Formats: sequence, C-alpha cells, structure tokens
Amino acid sequence: MNRYTGDKIEDEQEHIKQSVADILTTQIGTRIQRRDYGSNIPKLIDRPIDRVLILQIASCAVVALNKWEKRLNISQFKPEFKDGKVTAKIVGSLANTNKQINYDDMLLGG
Repeated sequence: MNRYTGDKIEDEQEHIKQSVADILTTQIGTRIQRRDYGSNIPKLIDRPIDRVLILQIASCAVVALNKWEKRLNISQFKPEFKDGKVTAKIVGSLANTNKQINYDDMLLGG
C-alpha cells in the first residue's frame, strides 16, 4: 500500500523503494512493537558534513537494509549533500531475479 495515498502498489520495485525509504528514515528504537527496526541515520543527520559522516551514513544504511529488506542486494550506496538535504544513490539488484535497480535521490533527511 502506498503510504501517502493508500493505493495498492502493483510494482514490486516501487514497494521496495518505499520500504527502503521507511527503513532508512526510521530511527532505531522508535517502533513500539519492533524496537530494533530502522537505522541509525536519523541520529547522524545533523552532524557536521565530512568524510567520516559519509562513511557512517553509508555503513548504517547498508547494515539496516541487509537486515530489513531481504528482497534487495546492495552493491553501491552513495550519500550526497545538496541544498540542505541528505540524499543517496542506491544501486543493487533484486534478490529473486538479479534485476538491476537504481534509486537516485533517495531522501534521507534535511
């Protein structure tokens, strides 16, 4: 189901994209029935931008996605900072078909 409209999502890649965004933007510990769901990215968003932060965001993302989104195999996760927003380019493949996916400008915060 689309989280904004309530419409049924027919395309698996769109469902995965929505799931990825939810995982990455949900802070661990904030879900009542699933305390370990999400990522630590929300804790990192307001830190000064440097190479260490970029590596921390990428690491948190890949760990969370490997744990929570089994339909996706990540091959590249590249955070980007522009116009006061944190986005990411995600490259990977679907686990069941090996079909290549690219999610550009996935909003992580800002």
